[in-house]
Amino acid sequence: MVELLQRKVFSIVLGIILMFTVMPMAVYADIGPKPSVVIDFKGLEDEKYYVTLLSEIASTGPHSALGEHPGNQRYHEGDEDYEIWEKLLSYQDKDGYYFLQYFGECSETAQFTWGYYPPPKFKILIYFPAYDQFAVSGEAYERYAFHSYYSTDVKGLELESITPIENIEAVRNYDYTWELISLLARIIATVAIEVLIALLFGFRAKKQLLLIGTVNVVTQSILNILLNVINYNQGSMMFVFNYIWMEFLVFVIEAGVYSALLPKYSGKDLKRRWLIPFYALVANAVSFGLGLYMAYLIPGIF
Repeated sequence: MVELLQRKVFSIVLGIILMFTVMPMAVYADIGPKPSVVIDFKGLEDEKYYVTLLSEIASTGPHSALGEHPGNQRYHEGDEDYEIWEKLLSYQDKDGYYFLQYFGECSETAQFTWGYYPPPKFKILIYFPAYDQFAVSGEAYERYAFHSYYSTDVKGLELESITPIENIEAVRNYDYTWELISLLARIIATVAIEVLIALLFGFRAKKQLLLIGTVNVVTQSILNILLNVINYNQGSMMFVFNYIWMEFLVFVIEAGVYSALLPKYSGKDLKRRWLIPFYALVANAVSFGLGLYMAYLIPGIF
């Protein structure tokens, strides 16, 4: 029986090792995730347009207003989109917001993404080359999360107006429903995995399984809610960092609770009590490994 259990545990641990061995990892000099701003546009399906974010500050990361740093001009005569750059450069914002020389054509995607050091506070500026017309948001917006999503419906703009349009409005577009669904899915999956491993370790009494399930619901709910908050505000790198020590803390708590209570609910004398903390270690290692793998395989799951 002991030999069979050892084989099962060895197979589980070996599976985790192999999973991380075959998982492809890309290495970059600047590997950390960066904040981003994503804006979806509606109502401009038949128009060609370029989008940028006007910044409250003159520099953010590698992006800066022309002349802010020596030699920071990003486009020169003959470059593709040089004329668009010139037009955006010529725009004078009434509140003094800066053009940081980053922009993109959004005609086909209907989406603008500033994925590397976007300005913390910004206005949305659209340029329509066919009309030589600007449209700008009437108010400034902020990065409200590590990855901030906005949506704007700009249907019905008077593009032939002789003055810039200044009434664009955007709304936050973060998918909280998906966040809730993925949160519940992770909790359910973790509880199921740890109960299954408990069966492999021989903890089959109903009260034992009920205890393990209850403890996991509590610890995993707290863990996943905290990780969601961290990921929302600080991004995936801090998520992984906190995931490691939080999962270890969960192991310590669960090992203590199980060691104190599981023997009481056993139908027979539990001689190998060392199996209890070992079970907690294996169960949490498996759920931790699968959690990281899910985050890698399906980035949106966290």
